[in-house]
Amino acid sequence: MQPVTIALDAMGGDHGPSVVVPAAVSAVERIDRLEAILVGDSETIGVELANRGRTDRVRVHHAGEQVGMDESPAQALRTKKDSSMRVALDLVACGQADACVSAGNTGALLAIARFVLKTLPGIDRPAIVSALPSRRGLTHVLDLGANVDATPEQLFQFAVMGSTLVSAIHRIREPRVGLLNVGEEEIKGHETVREAARLIARSDLNYRGFVEGDGIFSGEVDVVVCDGFAGNIALKSSEGAARMIGSMIEGEFRRTGLSRIAGVLARPVLQSVRRRIDPRNYNGAIFVGLRGTVVKSHGRADAYSFENAIREAVVEVQNNVPERIGEHLDVLLSQGPGE
Repeated sequence: MQPVTIALDAMGGDHGPSVVVPAAVSAVERIDRLEAILVGDSETIGVELANRGRTDRVRVHHAGEQVGMDESPAQALRTKKDSSMRVALDLVACGQADACVSAGNTGALLAIARFVLKTLPGIDRPAIVSALPSRRGLTHVLDLGANVDATPEQLFQFAVMGSTLVSAIHRIREPRVGLLNVGEEEIKGHETVREAARLIARSDLNYRGFVEGDGIFSGEVDVVVCDGFAGNIALKSSEGAARMIGSMIEGEFRRTGLSRIAGVLARPVLQSVRRRIDPRNYNGAIFVGLRGTVVKSHGRADAYSFENAIREAVVEVQNNVPERIGEHLDVLLSQGPGE
């Protein structure tokens, strides 16, 4: 494995250093040649590190401010130049780190990342992409909230970025791309979606047409493209459904003595299913379209979840995802969408 250095916003999220520090220590112990830079209040981080044993592959970079979870992106960008989030991104920009991971304010992270790292040529706006479990493996969905609306050209750019990401990480030569819509027929949906479909269909992407909401989980496509409004609703709905199903199954197996016995016998299968649908295993949404690697962890993530976000960043760095997206964009967007 090539050496990888990840800058971690240690003060971000609902739990801050109490989650980020143990996740970082665990990650460097499990991943060869990984180094972590914990960015934030050095005193607070030091207390957490002291409780877990220091390692020479985890170091601290002091930052005197932090971005609040309810702070406006504009305010964070304008006034918090010494925040843990900003400093972590600065480390990526200057080459001291290969990627940034934060569980902090999503809007602020996106705004600061766009300002510090800039977007790739040909990209109007970055998008948020994450993997969701499906019947045949994983489906990558974008955008998940960075852009509540999008033009047909931007949806086309999302398709290019999503396809390139999946190809790079999962070694799928021609990822199957679908466009989220209210029906599979060509006449369905508003004009923005229909025009985006025409642009994607005329490109060299492996476009499979419109997919409905259930198509995210069917495994019939590898990438689902949508605007951030629809994508974020789909993501949060799937997370809620996964927790509900897990709770209902657990409740049913505890309801009677006979069901408890059945639960013991079925435990290996239930544990396997729970692992497959557990949102913590898919924590780590990637900001694609930037000139650098940025991964957003869920704000309520525990240490296990945050470590998965770190792993996601490592995989993206190892596979040179931003560079590959840039190369693909050079081929497609230099000619103009659909040519």
